[in-house]
Amino acid sequence: MIQTQTQLSQFLDLIKHETELAIDTEFKRVNTYYPVLCLVQIATKSATDCIDILAIEDLNPLFEKLYQKDCLWIVHSARQDIEAMYYLSKQLPKCLFDTQIAASLLGHPMQISYQALTQILQNVYLEKAYTRLDWTTRPLPDEALEYALDDVRYLLKNFYQLESQLKTEHKSHWIEQEGQLLLDIKLYNPDIKNAWKNVKGFSRLAKNTRCLIAQLAAFREHQAIHKNKPRKWIMSDDKLINYVLKKESLPFGIKTVFNEFLVSNEQLNKAEIIINNKHTLPTKTEKAKKNELQKLIKNIANQYNLDDKIIANGKSLLSFIRGDRSVIFLTGWRFNLLKEELEKCKIV
Repeated sequence: MIQTQTQLSQFLDLIKHETELAIDTEFKRVNTYYPVLCLVQIATKSATDCIDILAIEDLNPLFEKLYQKDCLWIVHSARQDIEAMYYLSKQLPKCLFDTQIAASLLGHPMQISYQALTQILQNVYLEKAYTRLDWTTRPLPDEALEYALDDVRYLLKNFYQLESQLKTEHKSHWIEQEGQLLLDIKLYNPDIKNAWKNVKGFSRLAKNTRCLIAQLAAFREHQAIHKNKPRKWIMSDDKLINYVLKKESLPFGIKTVFNEFLVSNEQLNKAEIIINNKHTLPTKTEKAKKNELQKLIKNIANQYNLDDKIIANGKSLLSFIRGDRSVIFLTGWRFNLLKEELEKCKIV
């Protein structure tokens, strides 16, 4: 494991000409809002190693390498890894290949694990013994380091096989588009105005309560960010809803801070504007239209050996029925598959 500045320099010198980087991270996110990055594992054609993020003071040389224009990140289920790195580096990779998404474009289950995919592609069984380890622990057991390294050891092999099959099936541009979607900076910057989307049970509440819910959710998110604590440590969903429904009273001290927060965030006084009918339960007519669309999409998905949900899930279909034309299946490769059928049905 790389734990000194000198070791990091030597490793970066060893991989300085490599542009295909298999990457994984280990982080802790139990008692904080932001992930605490602990390890970064990197595998290339020439070297494989773990970098102890907690031990190295200057990470800029690492970031200079990882965020080069010509470097392709090869990651399995990349979003959390990108996020954990982003909070330290404030940068996003320039190019990305997510092997989980690539596998789903080739008929594998949408959420297939790295272990399951590696067993299918490489006939290698990987242990899962350290999935719940506290990665801030030092020293780390040797077995845990081997477990962490295993998460990148087979990534390049998986990548080459998936890339080859995508080319054969003429889906290479699909995975490129999927990578670009994950490199949208909005995914990694908290937006307190949309914090109400994290409130479980929101859609079942009366419309006249939703503005207050949005305001309280924004306040909770702001406090969580400021204190770097999980949002539900600040206020649980049940508590938040009980306050709105007046089943419980907001404690005086919290109410004072909440009111001050609203004064300094005037845009939240119009919170109802950001809450549209996407989060209202569907009517019978909407359900019927949704079922019709799902059948159409399922037929097309079967032709391309896809799970229909990778083209359009239930939420996006309902949003589309209600007039939202920003849904993902009206862009890119998805729209190319659906366009003709949607036009036939006079849906677009």
